[in-house]
Amino acid sequence: MFDSLSEKFDTVFKKLRGRGRLTEENIQQALREVRLALLEADVNFKVVKDFVAAVRERAVGQDVLQSLTPAQQVIKIVRDELGKLMGAGEDNDLDLAARPPVGIMLCGLQGAGKTTTCGKLALKLRREKRNPLLVPADIYRPAAIEQLKTLGRQLDIAVFDSSADQNPVDICKQAHAFAERQGYDTLILDTAGRLHIDDELMQELERIKVALEPREILLVADAMTGQDAVNVASSFDERLDLTGVVLTKLDGDARGGAALSIRAVTGKPIKLAGMGEKLDALETFHADRLAQRILGMGDVLSLIEKAEAAIDQDDAAAIEKQLREDGFTLETFRDQLKTIKKMGSVDSILSMIPGAGKALKQMQGAQLPEDELKKIEAIINSMTVQERRNHKILNGSRRLRIANGSGTRVQDVNQLLKKFTEAQKMMKKMQKMGPKGMRNMMGRGGGLPF
Repeated sequence: MFDSLSEKFDTVFKKLRGRGRLTEENIQQALREVRLALLEADVNFKVVKDFVAAVRERAVGQDVLQSLTPAQQVIKIVRDELGKLMGAGEDNDLDLAARPPVGIMLCGLQGAGKTTTCGKLALKLRREKRNPLLVPADIYRPAAIEQLKTLGRQLDIAVFDSSADQNPVDICKQAHAFAERQGYDTLILDTAGRLHIDDELMQELERIKVALEPREILLVADAMTGQDAVNVASSFDERLDLTGVVLTKLDGDARGGAALSIRAVTGKPIKLAGMGEKLDALETFHADRLAQRILGMGDVLSLIEKAEAAIDQDDAAAIEKQLREDGFTLETFRDQLKTIKKMGSVDSILSMIPGAGKALKQMQGAQLPEDELKKIEAIINSMTVQERRNHKILNGSRRLRIANGSGTRVQDVNQLLKKFTEAQKMMKKMQKMGPKGMRNMMGRGGGLPF
């Protein structure tokens, strides 16, 4: 989402780095470009004005101007102020410290991804050892109730049984009583939306709020709608007193203005971010980490968290044992690819590694890592078990069969085997480090032949 903004910031900072010492004039010129970049990214005008003023005030101080590394100092200031703009340093965790069942009310306009976010949130909370109940209270949108029930079945999470002929407030009250009887500790309310804000919708949401007194009232806002998301958030906040915001489609290709404006305009924290279509792609929002990613500094902490969530320790131990007994084969390599896929798209992983995203963009005409991994997996899956465990038996006729079976070329098969041979040599070096060295490499996705 922030690719364009990141590129513009990178251009500005390159100019600063090219100067031995900075002057107030240099900084003013750089801030004019920063201001323009933010406005082009659809950031609220007042937010941009306040942001540039805050950076200017810190950047023209004597500590920066007289520093041996003034450009780095300015970049640090921009990073800090970007993080502060989005709520860095504030507690944005969900407040669930109340007598169960704790209510979480999700509201927003149609099309923002509210119902899907309910499912994602339920999955996230279950992984955090809570016992959620999904409540379909949108009786107006066709199939909204059935959509939530379908999500519940996919995730194996309970959904309260409601129907379109019921009153939404009654649905929520009955669901609360049901949750108390059945031992559910969290109620996730999927409320109705509209294509636009109207008084009838707000009155209904206000009645649900009064009836259930939810601990959290979260607005689900589409990050790709730009400034309109900020206006919607302000309108909902006036009537419902929101406790926070969930930004969906933060992995999209919009300019990112909503993410940078919504906290400053509404004063409400961004608590969660939707980072993809998969049902596990809902993350706690970290403003400081996003600021680093915008400035091309990566997000190593989030990458580590993804790896820890994706890598099962028993599986890692089993692969380690297999490596010791059989060596590094195409079969064990395929298992590593599956682990990486659990962490999300390769592009999203690369965006968290400092400099990796930028390097990928510079590889003009190169095949995207996601496509490359799919091709590699297809080639390995087209081999027999014997071939995967001993690639040395792959003669010309076998390689042709594998290429035909995987929809690739013989050259692709040859290239994979060449890179795999190089990876095998690296694995042998790692094995000399003992089990600890091997385990560390497995945790980092080591041994990948590219």
